[in-house]
Amino acid sequence: MKELVEKLSALCAEFAKDASAQVENGNKAAGTRARKVSLEIEKAMKEFRKVSIEESKK
Repeated sequence: MKELVEKLSALCAEFAKDASAQVENGNKAAGTRARKVSLEIEKAMKEFRKVSIEESKK
């Protein structure tokens, strides 16, 4: 669970960096990277939800 939270934190930081580069500088490549990372965040959040529910049942 700890590794999953660390992974989510890193993905969110990467997303924030790329998204701000797109918004502030109009960097299209950064927008593409941000969209890709957002999909990875979505998958990781689903995994977190699953693990969190399992942990709460213990």
